[in-house]
Amino acid sequence: MTIKVVRDQSLPMRHILHVRNHIVSVDGTLPEGGNDAGPSPHDLYDAAVSACKALTVVWYAKRKNIPVEDVQVTTERDDSEERKGVYRLAATLHVSGPLTGEQREELLAVAQKCPVHKLMTAVTTEITTVLGQSE
Repeated sequence: MTIKVVRDQSLPMRHILHVRNHIVSVDGTLPEGGNDAGPSPHDLYDAAVSACKALTVVWYAKRKNIPVEDVQVTTERDDSEERKGVYRLAATLHVSGPLTGEQREELLAVAQKCPVHKLMTAVTTEITTVLGQSE
């Protein structure tokens, strides 16, 4: 899969992110010199793990016939020590439906094992960047 980011020159920092048939505006925050015309890269990073947790819980609940009615994930960022090598995300899982305590704990365990959570914490990610031809 290819992800493409193209500059929108109508604003100082705004870019348009293309993922398959989806288009998302991304921008820097006001303090960074952007116009906050979309989520920042850090927002997208945090959102990726949040969305993964929610989707994983729904997928698992359907597979196991657990009567989940709604799933929401609220994530708080603490980037105060990012430059020291520590980036903290605190996710809170909200599930509703006629669930037992045991089912709630099972869903929490599943959320903690979502693929993006694992990717962010247990996998070495190798990134290469090369210079391409301007289009």
